[in-house]
Order: sequence, then structure tokens, then C-alpha cells
Amino acid sequence: MSYAMEQAALPALTRRPPDRSSSQIGDMARLLRRDKAAIAGLVIICCFVFIAVFAPLLAPHDPLAQDLRATRMPPAWQEGGSWDHVLGTDRLGRDLMSRIIYGARVSLLVGIFGAVLACAIGMLAGLVAGYLGGWVDSVVMGAVNLLLSIPYLVLVIVVAAVMGRSLLNVILLFGITASPLFARVTRGEVLRLRHTTFVESTIAVGASSRRILVRHITPNLTGPLVTLATFEMSAMIFYEAGLGFLGLSVPPSIPSWGNLLAVGRESLLTGMPWLSLYPGLAIAITALGINLWGDWLRDVMDPRSRR
Repeated sequence: MSYAMEQAALPALTRRPPDRSSSQIGDMARLLRRDKAAIAGLVIICCFVFIAVFAPLLAPHDPLAQDLRATRMPPAWQEGGSWDHVLGTDRLGRDLMSRIIYGARVSLLVGIFGAVLACAIGMLAGLVAGYLGGWVDSVVMGAVNLLLSIPYLVLVIVVAAVMGRSLLNVILLFGITASPLFARVTRGEVLRLRHTTFVESTIAVGASSRRILVRHITPNLTGPLVTLATFEMSAMIFYEAGLGFLGLSVPPSIPSWGNLLAVGRESLLTGMPWLSLYPGLAIAITALGINLWGDWLRDVMDPRSRR
């Protein structure tokens, strides 16, 4: 090759490859713009996250402050209501809107950190079981199948009653009891990926097991695990509310949506339905937003599921 041809070919040889991450982000943004349900879900999630983070600034009253002169007050648009307590008050005169705002903190903390903990434990167990196989796989998956054979709600109630009432215990409870789902998904994906060409090539050149798991298998688990974690986050918000309704979640002094439902249960037949109605709506809307976002993530992460 002549010197002139070498100089002409040099820019092509030294050109940087295209940035795949930027391209993927652009593709996801285009898909998001086409899905109005996903946009609605994202807006709902962002609104409740904003409410939880800035609760001290948004809450009109102290959620624990009692005003015995304003007990059992209905919402502002009903007869006897006041715009000082927009959603009304409970039997101790505590402002319902402020308690719902602060309750978003508990529900989102349980949902987010519970799903992250379950994903971490389940992914580790699934990676070990799927990659090593043999007796390790039998022991790990035997424990996983044992936990999955127990009805989930029964398991959660029993463990919650034993562990006691605290926010940390609730997060640990959901993280541990939901981890078998992530372990099964991870193990299945690892078994599939072990027989792919790029993993077998990596094994053939003598790469260590740690490098194969960290660099080649784990990145391919992102899609299914993120999608599963999103739906589990929504489920954990419901389960936390259920535990609070049964008196097994955070202590009664902490405003949470489950505790508000438990308090409102006693007032359903006494003419104060707003004490249960509005916390229930907050739970339903939050779960709806997360599920809409999770449905879009599933379509994006797994092209085979796209309609």
C-alpha cells in the first residue's frame, strides 16, 4: 500500500466506534414517547417520590399533632369541613392529608429497598446455583422451592409477627421472602447463557469463573431482573399496607398507609369513610403507576414481548 493510501485509510482506522449506550438511551426515549400509559406511570411515580422526599415542606400540619377541637372533621368540600384540613381529620384531630403525605415515605422505602434487597439476594443465589450446578444447585434450589411452597401471605404474616414492628424489619422481611423469585429467574437465565457462543468462547480462552459471571453473564440479567423488581415493588407496597392493616407493620406512631387503613377500618361504619378512602386511593394510584412503568420496561427489555 502506498503512503497516500495509508494516509487516506488512517482516519477510518482511528475513528471511534459509535456509542452504544447513547443509541440505546435514544431508542428507549423514542419508545417511551410512543407509550402514553408508560408516560402516565412515570409521572405518577415521580409525583409520589417528590411528595415523599419533600414531605416536611408539603405537609400542611405535623402528622402526629393532635387537635381535639377538630376531631372527626370531614373533607373541606363536605358540610362541617374546613380548608385548613383539606381531607379531614381522624378521631384525635390529626390532619389526614399530612399523614398520607408522610405515609408515602414508608411505602416507597419498603417497596424500593425491599425489591433491591430481594434482587441482590436472589441474584447471588441464582448465579451460584446456575453456574456451579451439581450439589450446590440442588441445595440452593431445594431451599428456594421450600420457601416457594409456603403461601407467601402466610409466610409474611408469621415472620412479621416473630420479627416485631419496625421499618427495618419490614424491609428485611420482604427482601428475604421475595428473594426466591429472583433466584429462580436468575438461575434460569444463567443456565441459558452458559450454552451461548460468547460464554463458551470465553471459557475456551481460559477466563476465570468470576470474570465470566461479572463481565459476561450478569449484564445480561439486567432486563428480566429490573422488570421483576418493578412489579415486586408494587406488590410490596400492597403487602406493607396489608401488614399495617393487621397491625404487623411499622409501629402505630409512624404514619404509613397501612396504619391509616387500620385506623380507618374502625370508622367505616361510623360515618367517616374518608379515613380509609384516601389512603386506599394513594396505594392504588401508586401501584398503578409502578405497574404501568413496569409493563413498558418489560416490553423494552424483552423485544419478544412487544406487541
